[in-house]
Amino acid sequence: MHYSGWTDKLAAVFGGANPVSGPYFSYSAPEPTGVVAAIAPADSPLLGLVAAIAPIICSGNSVVLVADKDTPNIAILFAETLATSDLPNGVVNILTGQAAEIMPYLASHADVNALDLSAASQELRISLTEAASGTVKRVYSPRGEPNLRAAPGTARIRAFMEIKTIWHPVGAVSLTAGGSY
Repeated sequence: MHYSGWTDKLAAVFGGANPVSGPYFSYSAPEPTGVVAAIAPADSPLLGLVAAIAPIICSGNSVVLVADKDTPNIAILFAETLATSDLPNGVVNILTGQAAEIMPYLASHADVNALDLSAASQELRISLTEAASGTVKRVYSPRGEPNLRAAPGTARIRAFMEIKTIWHPVGAVSLTAGGSY
């Protein structure tokens, strides 16, 4: 799968040394955002679950996914498969029900760090974005309908990573003009 190939390459592709003019160096490294709430697309139940989960967890995040209300059995069987896999407990959490009822709670919850609204309707996107503003979370809401058969790309991976930049001095730095304190 496309996303599993990215897990060991994220730091090399999205991070790196930054050119600086001065007696210090700087580098940037990607970090996971944290807990991401997402909605699974309804048009393809199993592919929708995997397409919603994979780009979020491949960069180290946890996901709370609201599965399609019309096909909860597939989501439950998939959750059982994940529970018996090598995936650590709590990385993937699947809820079944209506996204319009569940997502407002997740959007306003302080322990949820980001929202993936790729599969949300336009009306739901607006209300969830407003609810998320109260706790200042990242919101990924691409234009148009989700296309599960399109080439995956890296947009959804990058949406749930934060880039941490570190500045470090090189050599001894004097605290005063005379060189002593």
